[in-house]
Amino acid sequence: MLLLAGCGGGGGGAAPVATPPDTDTGNSGGSGSSFTPGVFQPFSNFEMLCEVPRTAIDPSTGLPFADSQGTSTDEKNWIRSWSNELYLWYDQIEDVDPQENSTEDYFDLMKTFDLTPAGSPVDRFHFTIPTEEFFELSQSGISVGYGANFAILSSTPPRSVVVAYTEPGSPATSDPVNLLRGARIIGIDGTDMANASTSADVDILNAGLFPEEEGETHQFTIVDLGSEESREVTLTSVAITMTPVQDVQTVSTSSGEVGYLSFTDHIRPAEQELIDAVTQLKAADITDLVLDLRYNGGGFLDIANELAFMIAGPAAASGRTFEELQFNDKHQVFDPVTGATLSPTLFHTSAVGFSAPAGEPLPSLNLSRVFVLTGPGTCSASESIINGLRGIDVEVVQIGSTTCGKPYGFYPFDNCGTTYFSIQFRGINAKNFGDYTNGFSPANIAQLEGIEIPGCSLADDFTHQLGDPEEARFAAALAYRQDGSCPVAGGTGASRASVSLPPLSAINGLVPKSVWLQNRILRR
Repeated sequence: MLLLAGCGGGGGGAAPVATPPDTDTGNSGGSGSSFTPGVFQPFSNFEMLCEVPRTAIDPSTGLPFADSQGTSTDEKNWIRSWSNELYLWYDQIEDVDPQENSTEDYFDLMKTFDLTPAGSPVDRFHFTIPTEEFFELSQSGISVGYGANFAILSSTPPRSVVVAYTEPGSPATSDPVNLLRGARIIGIDGTDMANASTSADVDILNAGLFPEEEGETHQFTIVDLGSEESREVTLTSVAITMTPVQDVQTVSTSSGEVGYLSFTDHIRPAEQELIDAVTQLKAADITDLVLDLRYNGGGFLDIANELAFMIAGPAAASGRTFEELQFNDKHQVFDPVTGATLSPTLFHTSAVGFSAPAGEPLPSLNLSRVFVLTGPGTCSASESIINGLRGIDVEVVQIGSTTCGKPYGFYPFDNCGTTYFSIQFRGINAKNFGDYTNGFSPANIAQLEGIEIPGCSLADDFTHQLGDPEEARFAAALAYRQDGSCPVAGGTGASRASVSLPPLSAINGLVPKSVWLQNRILRR
């Protein structure tokens, strides 16, 4: 994952090695390698016919993997037929002979290459993840790292990288490292962060920021927030268990208690953590909620549904539509994956069973409005919270920056050790609205980018900790609650060509995450 670049503004690394075309012409285990354009066999004919079958136990079932001996052609034929059957824009895929590409390259072709009116790709969300990695991250929130989530404020010289937030009990928060939000990373393994120019140096920076395996040790030079002096810390990568719900608290105001929580990922552990947070805030008798989604790129859609219900409560949400899924025109009656009759998905009133007991009634705050803190990384399942609540007339006040714009989703499919993600549906709310491909934007934004909703446009503030009432976005929410006012907008994402950057108190950045955490995902 290359996230920092060299001086040219491109990849910054060596040119990628071309993948040779697949030369496999065998028919073993499959239905032959002949290619007839426009003719598709059922993808089940090729399912789990693998060039290299797995022989281990599938951790999701406790049974041996269902793989059988096949060929790479079988794997590509599965991708071809699966895409034709389930891809939302299947009729925009160019039907290419599987023999002409490697398996990885072939999947990359199985999508639309159309552009939106604004010039962005219609499909920005087409990807794969090794199945073992996806299982560990989605089931238990485990990933390799230090427990520090970095925000890239500028990826090209002069580069700027700061700590956005941390995971409790991780190497990043333990003595003597003690990293806090706002700490600047000025060097890694002796390489200057701001001005390193060679491909080798950029590779060193990326390797340090984003370790791929446990046990990697890197030397960081940092400047803590509020300090002018640098210090050296050593970080060793470990398996990090994420804590997606943090900083649950209340703020007393003259017009009642205001609750706050930071929610960063729609992963399984979040279900119980959100229930606990709402229970705590309900006991505090809050009158308003500030929900911080600025770094939440998405994940499981059912968790978004549960949280939306816990905000709105049964009087507003019970029996009403959270989201209705629309598949391609081949599947207008039945869900093509589960076989269930297509009908609107209602707000969940009880736990689905990710990490809380299935069927346990959900607590609720019974609020008629919610303040949502957003950034450019607020995406997908997080946006569905906004859209779902707006569909039942819960007022959503947006404080921050335009969200990413992803009303689409998918079911993950494992085949031969790779989990494939290809857009299969779009979601609409109870008012039949789901057209926010350019995101949601606060009403006072200087130039409208997405769907306008009430609130204040405000860049991120790395000079205060998340949950601090003086942090710019949180403070703006409290002020708007009092009198509907917004602070003067200031700060943006840094220009890649800029010589100097906006201050840390008013600048947006990218917090890189696993691509699946930037989407809306349904369980099969």
